[in-house]
Amino acid sequence: MPSGRAVLLLRRLSTGDNRLKNINLNQNISTELFTNPVCIHRDLGLHKRLSTVVPNSISPSQITRSFSDNKIIMASPSSETPPVADKPKHTNSLINEKSPYLLQHAHNPVQWYPWGPEAIEKAKVQNKLIFLSVGYSTCHWCHVMEKESFENEEVAKIMNEHYVNIKVDREERPDIDRVYLLFVMASTGSGGWPMSVFLTPDLQPVTGGTYFPPEDRWGRPGFKTVLLTLAKKWKENQQQCLEAGQHVISALQQLSLDDNLSSVVPGEGTWDKCVQKYMLIYEPEFGGFGMAPKFPQASIFNFLFHYYARDKSNTDGKKCLEMCLYTLTKIAKGGIHDHVSSGFARYSVDNDWHVPHFEKMLYDQAQLVVAYTDAFLATKDEFYAVVVHDIIKYVNRDLRHESGGYYSAEDADSYPTFGTTKKKEGAFCVWEYSELKALLNDKKINEISYLDIFCEYFSVSEEGNISPGSDPHGELVNKNVLIIYESKEEISKKFGLNIEQFNQVINDCIKIVYEARQNRPRPDLDTKILCSWNGLMLSGLAQAGQGLGEKCYVEDAIKTANFIKENLYDVSTNTLLHSCYRDENGAVMQIGKPIKGFLDDYAFLIKGLLDLYEASFDRRWLNWARELQDKQNEMFWDSEGGGYFTCSTEDKTIVLRLKEDQDGAEPSGNSVSCHNLLRFAAYADKSDPQNSGEKEREMAKKILVAFAKRLNDSPTALPEMMSALMFYSDSPTQVLISGGRSDPRTLEMVRAVRTRLLPGRVLCVADPADTPAVLHRVRSAGDVPTAYVCRRYACSLPVTDVKQLENLLDETPAAVAKK
Repeated sequence: MPSGRAVLLLRRLSTGDNRLKNINLNQNISTELFTNPVCIHRDLGLHKRLSTVVPNSISPSQITRSFSDNKIIMASPSSETPPVADKPKHTNSLINEKSPYLLQHAHNPVQWYPWGPEAIEKAKVQNKLIFLSVGYSTCHWCHVMEKESFENEEVAKIMNEHYVNIKVDREERPDIDRVYLLFVMASTGSGGWPMSVFLTPDLQPVTGGTYFPPEDRWGRPGFKTVLLTLAKKWKENQQQCLEAGQHVISALQQLSLDDNLSSVVPGEGTWDKCVQKYMLIYEPEFGGFGMAPKFPQASIFNFLFHYYARDKSNTDGKKCLEMCLYTLTKIAKGGIHDHVSSGFARYSVDNDWHVPHFEKMLYDQAQLVVAYTDAFLATKDEFYAVVVHDIIKYVNRDLRHESGGYYSAEDADSYPTFGTTKKKEGAFCVWEYSELKALLNDKKINEISYLDIFCEYFSVSEEGNISPGSDPHGELVNKNVLIIYESKEEISKKFGLNIEQFNQVINDCIKIVYEARQNRPRPDLDTKILCSWNGLMLSGLAQAGQGLGEKCYVEDAIKTANFIKENLYDVSTNTLLHSCYRDENGAVMQIGKPIKGFLDDYAFLIKGLLDLYEASFDRRWLNWARELQDKQNEMFWDSEGGGYFTCSTEDKTIVLRLKEDQDGAEPSGNSVSCHNLLRFAAYADKSDPQNSGEKEREMAKKILVAFAKRLNDSPTALPEMMSALMFYSDSPTQVLISGGRSDPRTLEMVRAVRTRLLPGRVLCVADPADTPAVLHRVRSAGDVPTAYVCRRYACSLPVTDVKQLENLLDETPAAVAKK
């Protein structure tokens, strides 16, 4: 369902219905935006990412880095943290969980429960409201609220007396998070994490918000006030609370029924309008779409690269390419890119991509691998290939389980030094000039200090290079975040060096600084392994392996696919599991009742398997993808309205099944599934009426119809689906090659395909030795490898010469359509 429409509807309900109006605790809060201390990970269904922070009345001067308070002590100990008491004073039911986030709260005085029948039944028996707290392990302000409120004995006493308290890891249970996030967004104006929601015993939302300070301040009620006020309302007027929750859910259910207002697939004007909107919000000085805070939203790059590639002579298409390349270049040179330890932070708090929110998420790394691979294919500029290598180096070194799966994230916060008791955001990453001087000043080239060259290139200042506007709490005074403003050529010229000398100096400096950083306390690592995010990483590795010709990346992808099949797949039911975990000894483990896979787990993994098939031509990945697609259709497809629900009907505690309608930090499951279905249709054998691909293409059409109004009204909300719309309209570019997979002539044809930017491409190699053949319609010309290029439901004449194949590939879909 369109979140935008849902938000507007619930806002009207919350302001016009006394049942909600009298309960809503945020009625008198200022509507000033961007000032509330919450963590943001995605667009949250609103049209602009910048409006996703819950309003309050903090001074606007704190806007840029209000995300870091630096008064957190993480609850999960490691060898790099200060010693903790041998026997904790408190232990609650979260002690039996595996999620790092839940375990962080296992020794709070709050009597936390995980989401499940025990807590829900207790609320019903005791007739208490449920307090639901949702967050994730690398969420800075989740830790702040824990320190201020959940570790506070007085606050915990109120919570335990009046509520049944449930803690949820949003990454572990995205289905729960989405339902109540929609409610919080609608009733308060926006949302984020920590998310705090009050529920009736039958799980209907009553009121909610995000971060609450422990005491009344900032023009908003403190957490203790909220707890006592709601407990009083529940005791005195229980019926009002019950009606309020039921009213909201009924309204949302009705909205989902009324949602499909279109019966046709949108046309070319829709994606043209989307391009115009991106041109309008494009920020030309440092790239990106919109102003600070800036997020590297990869779905936008996917769409713009696709728009360019379908007609490279189109003026707007060329502008799309320029916007992508300039933005990706600025991101790679910015402080959001970790120039010392590799990888990318979640987002930048300023306009220059300079000062990041320092946490690193797996899904960002995975999607940026694809974006930079596409940039390389479009330009053949090695700069972009180097960035791809850099990202993969980071995830393989710091986020990978030895068996092949990838962990979720690294925290933004860490201890500045061993022995300190308070973590600071970015402490692992920032530098004082004096530290760099001690490391680099003695090394010289042509009597020039390495220090001078390094500081000039990375804009290091003796006073620190972080502006007060990006550091309102004063925690980064005299610190430097490395950022590149000038080119290598410009800096080399200043010091009278050639490029080879300059590169050697910078490489030597990075090695020295990297080794020094390893002597600092590391940020905490969220070792939860998610099927969906590993599916994205699998796709990134497979695409990078093809585009850059790196066999080792394809081998990494195969190892990841095998890990998922072994640890996140139930072979007896052909169903996916959402998550698995690392135990204290490093082994992979599961919880007692594993969390079943959600739509994103299926959609993202299927995409990764299709990419892996095209990277390896191993049919078992294609076959597994087909099996999973059948299971996805069975579990999530809406046979009445079209499109996929985010969760199945199995868990009866989910009060509302939603359809994700926003491509944010991650693409929506429906957007990716639309692509997947069209690819399956292209792989189908048209000579087989039972498996001709018409079913898959019709399902893709129904997705586009189901989201047609959203695509037309808010085109930038769904850039990934907009790309699927072009894919549907143009039909896939199918490259079908018949020839031995080990034949050098076949491999040369394959190389010609893989080294081109061809969004919407389907590549298949039919080895005559295969039984049965992958595609019966592909025939070779004798014993010579033969290629066909099919576009808009018509195939070229067979070609056996690589140059002929290249000429066919360089014809764009739009140009073919005009013939």
